[in-house]
Amino acid sequence: PTSEQGKITKSTPEGSLDYSFNPVSLALGAEATFVARTIDSDRKHMTDVLRAAAHHEGTSLVEIYQNCNIFNDGAWEPLKDGDTRDDMMMRLEHGEPIRFGKDMEKGVIRTSEGHIAVADVAEVGEDAVIRHDAHAKDPGLAFALSRLSNPRTLENTPIGIFRAIERPSYDRLVREQLAEVQAKHGEGDLQSLLNGGDTWNVS
Repeated sequence: PTSEQGKITKSTPEGSLDYSFNPVSLALGAEATFVARTIDSDRKHMTDVLRAAAHHEGTSLVEIYQNCNIFNDGAWEPLKDGDTRDDMMMRLEHGEPIRFGKDMEKGVIRTSEGHIAVADVAEVGEDAVIRHDAHAKDPGLAFALSRLSNPRTLENTPIGIFRAIERPSYDRLVREQLAEVQAKHGEGDLQSLLNGGDTWNVS
């Protein structure tokens, strides 16, 4: 589902017809509480992201750009090549301006129409560059960042933690609810439930 249109594989010998989807956008659209992206060639970055995901309460989604030398060799090469990666990839760090490029000359700004875009920092000024807020309750900026990259050329690809907010997980809420009910009514008895008078007829 993440293959680009026209991708030739064993299951799509004439080229894939499906529109690919963006896993990070999908998770953010569902308001996941931890969403990140990393790349296999940067061991430190990948380790830091996976450690943060492991320490997060609840489900975490981490997209890893990983080379497949059998079916999709070199797919992420522009993000790994030392001559191109700095101009193609932006690293998201909470609280820091979103800048990238070999000389950090590019930055992410909000346009007059309310969209985000990549601009030359020398032209727009440093104050116009957006600071990344991974802890924002509203996932709007994180979602917009996930849509910024070009899926074909990989230009303007963000990596890092898009969103990491604290919110009680579902299993925690269930445990708390069960504990509250047991404290109020006792632990209950399965045999009493089976022998109870609350029955119904099925016809």
